[in-house]
Amino acid sequence: MRVVRIHWSFWVTALLAVPVLGVLSSWLRLDAASLSVLQHQWDTVMGPYALTSAALAVGVAVGVALVGGLTAAVVTLLDFPGRRVLEWALLLPMAMPAYVLAYVYTDALSFSGPVQMALREHWGLEGRLWPDVRSLPAAMVLFVLCLYPYVYLLARSSLANQGVRLMEAARLLGASTGRQIRVIALPLARPAIAAGVALALMETLADYGVGSYFGLTTFTTGIYRAWLSMDDRQAAAQLATLLLLAVVVLMAWERRARQGLRVAAPRAGATQADTQPARVTGWRGALVLLGCSLPVWLGFVIPVALLGRLMWLEAEHGEFGLPWALFQQWAWTSFLLAAVSSVLAVVLALSLGHALRRHPSPLLKGATRVVSLGYAVPGAVIAVGLLLPVGALQTLWPTDPAWVAWGPSAIVTGTVTGLIYAYLVRFSSVALQSVEAGYAQISPTLDESARLMGSSGWRLWARVHAPQLWRPALAATLLVFVDVMKELPATLVLRPFDSDTLAVIAYQMARDERLGEAALPSIAIVAVGLIPVVMLARGLGRSRVKA
Repeated sequence: MRVVRIHWSFWVTALLAVPVLGVLSSWLRLDAASLSVLQHQWDTVMGPYALTSAALAVGVAVGVALVGGLTAAVVTLLDFPGRRVLEWALLLPMAMPAYVLAYVYTDALSFSGPVQMALREHWGLEGRLWPDVRSLPAAMVLFVLCLYPYVYLLARSSLANQGVRLMEAARLLGASTGRQIRVIALPLARPAIAAGVALALMETLADYGVGSYFGLTTFTTGIYRAWLSMDDRQAAAQLATLLLLAVVVLMAWERRARQGLRVAAPRAGATQADTQPARVTGWRGALVLLGCSLPVWLGFVIPVALLGRLMWLEAEHGEFGLPWALFQQWAWTSFLLAAVSSVLAVVLALSLGHALRRHPSPLLKGATRVVSLGYAVPGAVIAVGLLLPVGALQTLWPTDPAWVAWGPSAIVTGTVTGLIYAYLVRFSSVALQSVEAGYAQISPTLDESARLMGSSGWRLWARVHAPQLWRPALAATLLVFVDVMKELPATLVLRPFDSDTLAVIAYQMARDERLGEAALPSIAIVAVGLIPVVMLARGLGRSRVKA
């Protein structure tokens, strides 16, 4: 009898797919009670959840497309004073999580905030000068400010390939600068803009911090309300399924858009001197500089300054000052979780990458494809999808006291095991993409030469692959580390007792209107978030030098 051997990567993939399977399996247990819950949600909350989420998605999509697309076109195709600085400065808002922006601007623009107080004092005004910041339109603006770099990066890369050359040709034919951007640049960057918008919408739908702090009725806030407030797992699972369906649609959209990013490579011997961007000077150059720098000021510079002001006020006038002792504990917990998760994610990515290099079978390719989809799954879906099967197993677990301490619930929610597992589900794809990019730079002929010299398997990896993969592996470690530090939805539900992270503490303090105390963990998160921004900026600088 033939024995079918299943590669270990299949079991790893199946393990990482448990949360999604757990959410989908809730529909296999439909009974009268489940249908009643679904009908009740449809009659009461499903409409508001869908309308608010859709309106938020549309507003963010339009905003990031305009801001990211226009800044990418201007910085790539025009030469104006300050352009070299803006090339990397436009990436800075990526370091600012949306929920931190929400805390900062809510404090600054509220009735008792410094902006309204200064205006009332200077102009002699009274009462509230504008509506409450915590609203759906304000949430759209905040998401646009921190997510437009997704569109900016992809659109800039697309335009840099041949946008300048086509613009130069159009200029020689007599087209004005405005017509060149409108007729050539924006249509050329349309697939890149669509892919960036899809990525930004995935982040928007996965958000919990802004929606909860602003009191928005989105699918993500509804999942947590059903699970934590109403203690209704079936309702949470149904909402999580709808959110997962929306993410799948966005993933298909993003993949289709990326297929349109294949543009013709630059002609052989082409140099930057052949295709100089159009020069803009004088008041027009100053106006372009002001318009392009506005997202940087609103999305990074001003929020950091406001966080610094809050920290100073808390240190000087707070009842207890800045909580440095507690901050060290929160930072250490966050560091440990991020370090362990990033190392495990990179080890998993290196193992899958090496296995795929040795045996590029359809099964292995499918396994890596499943792992790479994890980043698109919202943290709320991962949390619900993990706790549902854990709860089912707990009902079958022996109730003997000797067994209780080793029960599924005790291990998953009583230790950091469940939290680290959730991080691996969501962020292993980040590490895998970096490792796969590193493997793409290693010629297969090196493997063949090493085998002829007697090296194979893991010995080949240690002698040939590892020396060339340490940079991608280090980059992957840093990226996963930063993502774990900023993660809020999954951490909020799965963290064990006395294991609060910087993101959780910042959210809890802001929710309790202790914004001065929330400034310290918030600015620490922003500082850590600058790591991938610096890496991207260095990459842009190297690509410009090569050009």
